[in-house]
Amino acid sequence: MAEQQAILSNDASPVRVRTSPHRIADRYPVGAILLCLVLACAAGAATLSNMSVQLPPALWPAAITNPDIEDMRQVLVHYAFLPRLAVSLLCGAALGLAGTVLQQVLRNPLASPETVGVSAGAYLALALATLLAPSLLAFGREWVALAGAFTALSAVLALSWHKGLSPLSVVLAGLVVSLYAGAIGAALVVLRHEWLASLFIWGAGSLGQQDWSTTLWLLPRLGGAALLIGLMVRPLTLLGLDDEGARSLGVPLGAYRFAGLAAAVALIAFVVAAVGVIGFVGLAAATLARIGGARRLGQQLLTAPLIGAALLWAADQAVQVATGPQGDLLPTGAMTALLGAPLLLWLLPRLALGAEAPALTVEHLPRSARPGLVLAAIAGLLLLLFGLALLYAPGPDGWAFPSGDQLQPLLSWRLPRVFAALAAGAMLALAGLMMQRLTGNPMASPEVLGISAGAALGMMVALFALNDAGRPVQTVAATIGAFAALLVTLAIGRRAAYAPERLLLAGVALTALFDALILVLTATGDPRAMLLLNWLTGSTHGVDAGSALLTGTIAFALFLAAPLFMRWLDMLPLGAVAVQNLGINLGAARLLVLLMVAALTAASTLVVGPLTFIGLMAPHLARRLGLSRALPQAIGAVLAGALIMVCADWIGRTAIFPRQIPAGLVATLIGGPVLMWLLRRR
Repeated sequence: MAEQQAILSNDASPVRVRTSPHRIADRYPVGAILLCLVLACAAGAATLSNMSVQLPPALWPAAITNPDIEDMRQVLVHYAFLPRLAVSLLCGAALGLAGTVLQQVLRNPLASPETVGVSAGAYLALALATLLAPSLLAFGREWVALAGAFTALSAVLALSWHKGLSPLSVVLAGLVVSLYAGAIGAALVVLRHEWLASLFIWGAGSLGQQDWSTTLWLLPRLGGAALLIGLMVRPLTLLGLDDEGARSLGVPLGAYRFAGLAAAVALIAFVVAAVGVIGFVGLAAATLARIGGARRLGQQLLTAPLIGAALLWAADQAVQVATGPQGDLLPTGAMTALLGAPLLLWLLPRLALGAEAPALTVEHLPRSARPGLVLAAIAGLLLLLFGLALLYAPGPDGWAFPSGDQLQPLLSWRLPRVFAALAAGAMLALAGLMMQRLTGNPMASPEVLGISAGAALGMMVALFALNDAGRPVQTVAATIGAFAALLVTLAIGRRAAYAPERLLLAGVALTALFDALILVLTATGDPRAMLLLNWLTGSTHGVDAGSALLTGTIAFALFLAAPLFMRWLDMLPLGAVAVQNLGINLGAARLLVLLMVAALTAASTLVVGPLTFIGLMAPHLARRLGLSRALPQAIGAVLAGALIMVCADWIGRTAIFPRQIPAGLVATLIGGPVLMWLLRRR
């Protein structure tokens, strides 16, 4: 009851006493206020600088109050610059408030519009409506965004309900839903490429304005949701108690939790409907408010919106300083994501997030008495599918097998890409198996742990930094990037003994950072960035005979070295003490396995992109077929990975013929539900 009385007690005391510095810090979040002032001063200075570039200071009063329509400079300031400033303040404050409410209702210090999937759901719904059913937008963008946001949140709650909505399970489910929604969005972009530029720039959080209509549209909607939250301060405060304590006070938990979530989701949906996805402002504002001394919910509900408004204001003005006041080459939302993802990585090892599953998990599945027969069946199925992918496809006269003069040109086009897809899928599968056995984590894979994103980032650095980065140089750069990302993920997970949820959160945060960088590069209009789109979604369309031969050669060399690791892979799941007692140098074994994983991931990522989930699916499929020892499971995973990737490439080429869906994207759309199913089972 002491905790409940402390929460219910009023900040003001009827007894007048001399206020000590500590009391001042308790009553007023000095650090948060100072931070807000510093951000506001920096943003204000940048604002004055940007305005002075457009218009002499002597004309500012006229431009603000009554612009001369004959002076285009005043018109631009009044109808473009000032509305953009107002929108940045409104959206930043709304996201800061929404992040605080989400963290309070879910009792989760990592909850935010991005980490619980709400922003991604709202954006995907708007993208679907815009591309496939524009008539739905006639009912209002906000309703479409709200539908998408609530659908995403429902999926997150369904995935994490069995673990009592624990902080880690909610955030992990939210990040996975965001990842999958992003994959579907990428599929829409590929299918309707004519919308590419506008969809990417808007989806990355573009604050550019042409009049005051967006500001006027946002004001009543955001104001209504904020008013609802203001009326629920006391009930929301009680939600910070444990459920038993709150019920003892007669609080209808379900009703208030739903009302709080509804208000927060509404704020997020309105922002996404107006300007797109603004990354990580909600998380940063709520976290900085707490770090700045805002301990009580009332303080957080006041300071977090102020910090969020100042953050987004400063970020947007910095973007305008870099690109010009009227330039929108760098979407502000993508820039805030570039800053927010490292914040999430920094917070992960420092926050106590509740109970976590141990890294070592033993899954009791039947063991096949005849593993050779199982492997032969998978290999036979792979050969059959390989032949079908090469020879059977739709054409002008329908589905048919080519013959005669048609065979040679078709094989010269299909064989390199099918062979490259096979090799890439096999390498990702082996990398996933090695990661799962190394960490004792059945949900580890190169894609989920951010290794594929690191490989892609390394390749992109080489592509943009070097004038002529060929495939060998890209492979080396991708290997370095994959290894660096792997080290970062494991360093973050080390404090939690490589607990699965902590590793997955770190990996998905790295992937979010990479995605934000891609959005920034793509939105700049650089031809190299635009050419990367199909590769990022895993397209094998541009694979020629030379690339396929190089990929196959690397895969063959790495597979020859794989048997050297099998003894270690059999022993590593037993734990560090058992491995050392068997006379194995644990540090050297782990390092060599990590280098092997990095090389496998880099070589495969160059062909099928950074996200396929093959590394997650294939080892599980092999294990469920009864292949439990390291060597049979590795062979089974390699065959299964190759099978899935060849099938994905075939489906991508034929499903909407004559148009194509990238093979990596097909594999992602298949693998996303598998990852969600695994999360639901844990």
